[in-house]
Amino acid sequence: MVHPTIFERVKTSLAASAGDIVFGMEDGTVSIFGLVLGVAATTNDNMTVLVAGASGACAAAVSMMAGTYLEIETEVDEARTFSARLASEIAQRPDAVVARIGDRLRAAGLAETQTALVTDLIRSKPGVLQGVAYAMTAPATPETMQSPLAHALWMLIADFVSAAIPIVPFALMPVSEARWVSTAITMLLLICLGVGRARVGRRPLARTVMETVSIGVAAALAGVGIGLVIAHALGG
Repeated sequence: MVHPTIFERVKTSLAASAGDIVFGMEDGTVSIFGLVLGVAATTNDNMTVLVAGASGACAAAVSMMAGTYLEIETEVDEARTFSARLASEIAQRPDAVVARIGDRLRAAGLAETQTALVTDLIRSKPGVLQGVAYAMTAPATPETMQSPLAHALWMLIADFVSAAIPIVPFALMPVSEARWVSTAITMLLLICLGVGRARVGRRPLARTVMETVSIGVAAALAGVGIGLVIAHALGG
């Protein structure tokens, strides 16, 4: 038996977590972009912006990681519970399971005669019955899912790396210049994320890119708006 290499395992894990990565990058970019612009709108002190941005990025990334871990762990538990419950029902009431399969086949448009052939076959073969019933009614099984930890780690990495992008300019240049540079590179990243979302979700490209960029702009406006309101209230 040939065991996959580390590179192959990482590649497989990356592909399985593509949705988490795109979502994590969008969340990290949008939330921290709004945060740093909101702070930068009220101060010219780089350290203030960096501390706020870095603290927010770390907190958001860990929060998203924990949420992803709990979500996937719950899905795995649900799949295991369903598998055990289905096996018990097949052992005790196989005719009820066959009837449900027949109903689903009819609902999918299969003719009555064809449905009868399928249900007769699976009724006579318990092994086939369990496989068909599980394939037609079960959620994703633990065997076909990446571990909760793998999904959570990819989410952590994606969220933190993308969150760092709007912050970096404030570590390299004065706040007055960093505002514009941060905005420019964040918009570019959001465009790339929009393309990624379109590919992962098989959605219209232009619409998805526009939607992603619009969310980023809305976050920036919200951050700047609340920052100016609070600064004005405290200062006046």
